[in-house]
Amino acid sequence: MKSRHQHGFTLYELLITLLVIGVILTIGVPSFTEFTQNSRIAGTANDLHSSFQLARSEAARSKSNITICASADPMGAAICDGTFDQGWIVFVDTDGNLQRAGPLETVLRRHPAVPNTMTLTINAGATYFGFAPSGLGRGNVGGQPALQTAVLCDSRGNTPAAGGSSAARILVVTPIGRATVLRDVGQIAAAGGCP
Repeated sequence: MKSRHQHGFTLYELLITLLVIGVILTIGVPSFTEFTQNSRIAGTANDLHSSFQLARSEAARSKSNITICASADPMGAAICDGTFDQGWIVFVDTDGNLQRAGPLETVLRRHPAVPNTMTLTINAGATYFGFAPSGLGRGNVGGQPALQTAVLCDSRGNTPAAGGSSAARILVVTPIGRATVLRDVGQIAAAGGCP
């Protein structure tokens, strides 16, 4: 009789392969989820930070008022009428009144709403930060509080993550307009923490 070779897997080989795949998925999926959350929150915090850097440098370069304001429709009408979690715009504030007055006040950057998996809490409900032509912050304009802190949180809240830093982020803006993103658990708690 001729011998025939069978091609394929035995039942034991198939079970061992499925077991190895199951272990890898059990370890890998939670790590990937945390990686995705960290990427989203860091990306949004960096977008807000870069908006401040752009506004400050553009104010000094162009010798004009530049304002960052919250906008309910930043990708459309781009007027200052919302909260920062709905999005924001950076624009040339020709008359310095913190409101965009049509096409003569050019929009330099638009940012859409933050992802709905995150919360963005601003100090005292501030809706703007203005830079003077010198590149320095204008402070509180017309009695309205300027943005000083912005706390960005996701479902993890203000809990220590890898390295002891917070899973949340805080943007701290000095009165002269210097912005910094921090991950300090204590500073985030002092600024009101995560909801």
